Amino acid sequence: MMQAESILFLVTLALYFVAMLLFFLYAAIKKPSVAKYAVRVQLFALLVHTAAIVLRGILMGRLPMANQYEFSTAFSWALALVSLVFIQKFRFPVLGAFASPVTLLLAVYAGVQKLNELKVIAAGGVDSIRNLMPALRSSWLGIHVSTVIIAYGAFGVSFVLSIIFLLRDRMKENGFWDQHIPKKEKLDTISYRCVSLGMMFLTVTIGIGGIWAENAWGSYWSWDPKETWALVTWIIYLVYLHLRIRRGWNGRTAAIFGVFGFLCVLFTYIGVNTLLPGLHSYK
Repeated sequence: MMQAESILFLVTLALYFVAMLLFFLYAAIKKPSVAKYAVRVQLFALLVHTAAIVLRGILMGRLPMANQYEFSTAFSWALALVSLVFIQKFRFPVLGAFASPVTLLLAVYAGVQKLNELKVIAAGGVDSIRNLMPALRSSWLGIHVSTVIIAYGAFGVSFVLSIIFLLRDRMKENGFWDQHIPKKEKLDTISYRCVSLGMMFLTVTIGIGGIWAENAWGSYWSWDPKETWALVTWIIYLVYLHLRIRRGWNGRTAAIFGVFGFLCVLFTYIGVNTLLPGLHSYK
């Protein structure tokens, strides 16, 4: 079954790559039929990815959300899902040309973690990754990780929309890009909705994490690097929402903030795990 799960993940990587190429081709030749194929391939990739995650859970006998590979693959899955939802909801296939490379890069990062995991299995067997440390044997695991995955996925789409917003002025009036990319006001609104969604789930994540930490480590907050940077990320997006709601803050400055916020998300996940190991350092 481990081999089957690995094969499904490799197929997922290949499909995300094909979807990205099709979105790029759509942007290049500007044919709506290509966009339809790109969306279908990404949807199929998402289904295969879901099957790989489900099989992983069956193989592990637990929720597949406990180590670097499992969280990485779930992160890329969430971004693929949220971007697909927004592509369909707003009839915005050009979003795929910007979101699919980010999804693929996160999936490739998961692939690197997968290779590291296979080395661990080769040395100690499947039980070396199947058995969780005591702190992770909790009913809070599924809720805590699921909410942060949705939050990160929403922030990822906001990041992509912010990039498009910043490039919008360079697009020719009445050209293909101008016709198929929403106006800046709509991009700004969609990005704001993504941040609002992400903040709601990140707030739940931190709250549940505190309750779980008290049960596992005897303290609601330990200033662990992951906790600290999650708080930094939460404060950044809170400032964004506060200034937008109370001061009417939007436009280019908000887009720059959206890019910066997601860079903090990436550091909270990848940077902290690599450079600042702590209580949340699960391999």
